[in-house]
Amino acid sequence: MDIHHPFVTEFPEHRETIRSLKLADIKFRAMFEEYHQLDDEICRIEEEVEFATDQQIDELKFKRAKLKDALYSAVRKHEMALVH
Repeated sequence: MDIHHPFVTEFPEHRETIRSLKLADIKFRAMFEEYHQLDDEICRIEEEVEFATDQQIDELKFKRAKLKDALYSAVRKHEMALVH
């Protein structure tokens, strides 16, 4: 079972847009880095390298999901702006 969820792997069709936003948008880059830090933390817990309560892991996963939604929205918004 693959427990890591790298953002680019989740949305490979948007690889170039993600790369461009990471270089050009400080807010996007910060969210991107936070997403991956959370993903790493969740994976360490799931691999039993670190410990967390069920509530803590649920909160981390919820935060990761919200960041993924925000990142994806930023990607789509950027791509739509390029089309128009």
